[in-house]
Amino acid sequence: MLQGCVPWPNEFSQRYREKGYWKGLTIGDVLAQRAAADPERQALYDGQRRFSYGDVWRLSGRLAVGLLELGLKPLDRVVFQLPNSAEFVIAFFALMRIGVIPIMALPAHRRTEILHFSRASDAKAYFIADRLRDFDYRQMAEEIRAETPWRQVLVQGEALANQTAISDLLGRAIDDTEIERRLASVKPDPGEVALMLLSGGTTALPKLIPRTHDDYVYNFTQAGRMTGFGPDTVYFGLLPFGHNATLASAGILSALAHGGRVVIAPSLDPEVCFRLIQAERATFTLLTPPAAVAFTASPVLSNYDLRSIRNIETGGARTAPELRQAIESKIGCFSQEAYGNAEGLICMVGRDDTGDRKWESAGQPICADDEIKVIDDAEREVPDGTVGELLARGPYTIRGYYNNPDANARAFTADGYYRTGDLVLKRGRHIFHQGRKKELINRGGEKISCVEVEDLIIAHPAVQNVALVPMPDPVYGERACAFVILKPEQTLTLDALGAYLIGRGIAKFKLPEHLEIVDQFPISPAGKVLRRMLKEFIEEKIKAGPAENRS
Repeated sequence: MLQGCVPWPNEFSQRYREKGYWKGLTIGDVLAQRAAADPERQALYDGQRRFSYGDVWRLSGRLAVGLLELGLKPLDRVVFQLPNSAEFVIAFFALMRIGVIPIMALPAHRRTEILHFSRASDAKAYFIADRLRDFDYRQMAEEIRAETPWRQVLVQGEALANQTAISDLLGRAIDDTEIERRLASVKPDPGEVALMLLSGGTTALPKLIPRTHDDYVYNFTQAGRMTGFGPDTVYFGLLPFGHNATLASAGILSALAHGGRVVIAPSLDPEVCFRLIQAERATFTLLTPPAAVAFTASPVLSNYDLRSIRNIETGGARTAPELRQAIESKIGCFSQEAYGNAEGLICMVGRDDTGDRKWESAGQPICADDEIKVIDDAEREVPDGTVGELLARGPYTIRGYYNNPDANARAFTADGYYRTGDLVLKRGRHIFHQGRKKELINRGGEKISCVEVEDLIIAHPAVQNVALVPMPDPVYGERACAFVILKPEQTLTLDALGAYLIGRGIAKFKLPEHLEIVDQFPISPAGKVLRRMLKEFIEEKIKAGPAENRS
């Protein structure tokens, strides 16, 4: 395995192979099997161009040869920041076929993150679009290039001098037989690192998460199986493809592994999405809670026929029961909550789940050999129904970050469990998310669960979305501040909110003691609310003048 990575112990590797989780396939092999079985079957549609499985196989091979000729070689790392596009899929598979390891950057990342990824991985190349909306990635690349180990900058679109256009490599005339001959000698080992994902990064620069071909093929294939994917699946790709959820949990790779079709959304605008879902008869999409709110609250939703949608998977952050119910009542499909992290573990609500398992849980692990336990602050395992930190290990959960022994010592136990940092309670195999360990407010020794209070606030008829954060207090240490996005033409005061919550039976010490009405929340590249920015905002406001407190 790549130096700097932590392998699974032999006894676990052997078990995962014997049980058939690790099948000895590379990610490129999965595409090869589909292209061989039905080369003319449609794989991708980007709104203008349609690509068959055979097209994706041929084009990825052509690009792979071009990348080798530029000097890339197996186990080289590259920063991969392409936007959602057919080129993303083709270039990703090209890298998989030659064993070059992409660091899966997101379009929202800028120079600080790109420099960090490049230096931490010793990246030899940088893959970008020319422009996205009003941002020129080519110019940023040139501004920081001297500070990086890059040898190549590859551009989707128009390249600048000293950069290489991906279209030039795709347009070269090269015989299919020659492609196969050239690539045969660089086919990666299934046990080797295939790609590196990014940790959540809401409190610090992201860590690099090495995923092998073996574990990731199982991850995206099994996630698709648990979501009901098959040849009739039409995956509507909306969120960034470089994110683990949209890539594999269940993501575009899941759809392609099961012979389905990926439709690439051109915009996050709900009406644009509704129009394309209707036209392409999409069957599945993945939304973060803010995107799900935008979909269900859209005034034009009823103008479109979305009956082809079977599942909307929600993830990235916990989805409140009211929002799950709104998905089912307003869109008319199965609302499937999923929990996961790029480090591995995936849980999903199943169609057979009922009651609180359906509306409030994050589901159960997708693999029988996902080992989970819940521990208290003293590292003792707690009984079902008791809140504690979730730990996990299994056939697709990593054993360590790349080249980061200090983080590994903090994030992994001596026996290989990953400390998720999530507070949950467990009932059988179902988990109920209670927030992050760092998302508790300590009000004079009384602990307030942000998730618990948020669930009550979001049920208020005037509230569209909410985030609860701590604000500093000289007496209690911390008090609760509620940031609220209101529904159109609604109003809300702190007193009215407090009265509503008291009516719902909440303890008085849990009441928000300051209310901020905002139009939107700051969102991370992974689609999560950046609570630290909300916390910083209220801290600065308090410094400027006293916040309205409830005594």
